[in-house]
Amino acid sequence: METPGVLLVMGVSGSGKSTVGALLANKLGWKFYDADDYHSEENRIKMGKGVPLNDQDRIPWLCSLHDILLRDVASGQSVVLACSALKKMYRDILIRGGSDVPPRSDESAKEEPLAGGKFLVVHLSGSFELIYGRLLQRKGHFMPPELLQSQFSILEPPSAPENFIHISVDKGLPEIAAAVLEALK
Repeated sequence: METPGVLLVMGVSGSGKSTVGALLANKLGWKFYDADDYHSEENRIKMGKGVPLNDQDRIPWLCSLHDILLRDVASGQSVVLACSALKKMYRDILIRGGSDVPPRSDESAKEEPLAGGKFLVVHLSGSFELIYGRLLQRKGHFMPPELLQSQFSILEPPSAPENFIHISVDKGLPEIAAAVLEALK
């Protein structure tokens, strides 16, 4: 049996995480989660008022997402998670859980364990102008375009030793999916 895996599709709001994540999950036959569906009502209200979330707002949300990933991977289910995961600390929580788990110091590790599974970060990146334009077109989402700058301000793109790929969102959806599927091989 193939080792279960987690594909984290990350980026700022409007980068296409949900669309790309759902497409990849469908192509791979993996379970799909959109992290936005798991925000507390308080977080949704705060963002809806134009107030950026802080670490204290995000950590319980990330810990509950970690628990979902852990449960699925432990049962042999591979998962695609669409989640902003803007800071390395947030990605570490998704991989390792809450603050009671000490960070690893092994700089040579390319694959992060999540109950024995594999973890690949797909960073969807693009210019502020391109993504802001997309947000202006989006209807019915709790994240207002005015908060985009706050996301770019805290963004820590993945870097070594994280297992990641960067993909520009100015590519078409088929090109993005093909690049991710190639990276998974």
